[in-house]
Amino acid sequence: MSKNTDTTQYPIAKSDSEWRVELDPTRFSILREAATERAWSGALLDEKRAGVYTCGACHAELFASNTKFDSGSGWPSFYESVNPDAVILKTDKSLFMTRTEVLCANCGSHLGHLFDDAHQTPTGDRYCMNSLSLDFKQED
Repeated sequence: MSKNTDTTQYPIAKSDSEWRVELDPTRFSILREAATERAWSGALLDEKRAGVYTCGACHAELFASNTKFDSGSGWPSFYESVNPDAVILKTDKSLFMTRTEVLCANCGSHLGHLFDDAHQTPTGDRYCMNSLSLDFKQED
């Protein structure tokens, strides 16, 4: 899904030109054009330290490290966001299937997808995120 079709008003609103200045081409492709990084390639997949995961575009806090789990999917996975208002969920009908896209509520950047197949977690949810859509801030 291209972000150009998203008419939602976000607290941080920038043009594609502005985002291109701030993000490298790969991050722009993932965060602003809803691309997906290759499984098992992300730097944050094996991150184990305590801290918070923030949006790779606007740095809003999205996920706490204590909700991260190994889903075996090849992407960082969390069972809930830091608060219900941190992310926006939208129906994604790309790739000939229906999925739930996860967007940063602060800037509208694409983060990944939500699946309800994590029965081993307290919520049953698996927020399957692209490493390149996130930054990690270690707890002090």
